[in-house]
Amino acid sequence: MLTLKIIFWICLALVFYTYLGYGIVLAILVAAKRLFSSLRLKYPLPSDIDLPEVTLMICAYNEEDIVTLKMENTHQLKYPKGKLKVMWVTDGTTDHTNQRLKAYDDVTVIFSPERKGKTAALNHGIRHVKTGLVVMTDANTMLNPDCIREVVHCFMDPKVGCVAGEKRVVARKKGETVAEGEGLYWKYESTLKKLDSELYSAMGAAGELCAIRTPLYREMPEDTLLDDFILSMLIVDEGYRIAYTPDAFAMEYGSADMREESKRKRRIAAGGLQSTWRLRKLFNPFRNPIVAFQLVSHRILRWTVTPFALLALIPLNLLLVILGGGIIYNVLLLLQLLFYLAALGGWLLARQGKKNKLLYIPYYFLFMNINVFRGMAYLRTHKTGGAWEKAKRG
Repeated sequence: MLTLKIIFWICLALVFYTYLGYGIVLAILVAAKRLFSSLRLKYPLPSDIDLPEVTLMICAYNEEDIVTLKMENTHQLKYPKGKLKVMWVTDGTTDHTNQRLKAYDDVTVIFSPERKGKTAALNHGIRHVKTGLVVMTDANTMLNPDCIREVVHCFMDPKVGCVAGEKRVVARKKGETVAEGEGLYWKYESTLKKLDSELYSAMGAAGELCAIRTPLYREMPEDTLLDDFILSMLIVDEGYRIAYTPDAFAMEYGSADMREESKRKRRIAAGGLQSTWRLRKLFNPFRNPIVAFQLVSHRILRWTVTPFALLALIPLNLLLVILGGGIIYNVLLLLQLLFYLAALGGWLLARQGKKNKLLYIPYYFLFMNINVFRGMAYLRTHKTGGAWEKAKRG
């Protein structure tokens, strides 16, 4: 029974640390840093004359319906005229995206007739970038007007090699459960990214808004699933930081429904597993102990061992109750059962298009973990290319 108890408590500790404990530890470490170390040097934003040229690179596949809206948003960006170069990289596009882009004389279109996926599009597009900084974004995400200025401001720090903007998920109308659940998740993620960045470096940048120093780009294998994450972490591996700024943000609609959201989550989970192997040298605490601590705590655990630990808790707890382990295990089993009942209630409500926050949080939490296992199956069947079926947005 002692062995069972040890395994149970290890599993429970892993689950708690991965989803809550790391955030608590991170907040304490950042608070201590603020208390005992000087604040980072604040760099002034250059005047319009001194602002560098920047390329806004938009990777797209069959996005004819969004071209007009995206270009309207692009023209609203507050950056000196002539210093923002707009480039669309269209990967295997078969609709009228390229034809519609011809209406804009300030756009460079880099077209590849064969669809190979976003990573291949990035590899192709970066070869045509002539500026020292490049901001990468998606066609279906809208940027705030001051976005480029805020990103450039972060690059005034020579130690910053990549800038991660904030991803904001919005619902088309109030009460859309998928968008609101996804938005809640990203709010928590944004808090962790902000704290990670303040401690040392954010652990990856989201492809919706990721900026880098162009010379730091490293071509990635075309089967790469999480191109944004791997690209940004390779920059960290070279000794640079990823700065996170909530003042530069990208807005997009949430997935149309949970089935569409599941497509995204299982691909992300598969990409996380793939990234775990490809970035394994970053786990070495002797190379950079802070990066190893942040990366494993924030990313790797949730993509690897923690979902298995979560899965094991119920049977382990049940065995300990049957074997008479003690009152604490009876209480913990009851709490677990209540949690899963709440998740079931959240699922039933979500199927009806309704949401109760108290029930939806455990449901979305389990939904994400289930898709880690689905991601494992996805990775086994998608070993030759980086293209994927796009999830429909609400």
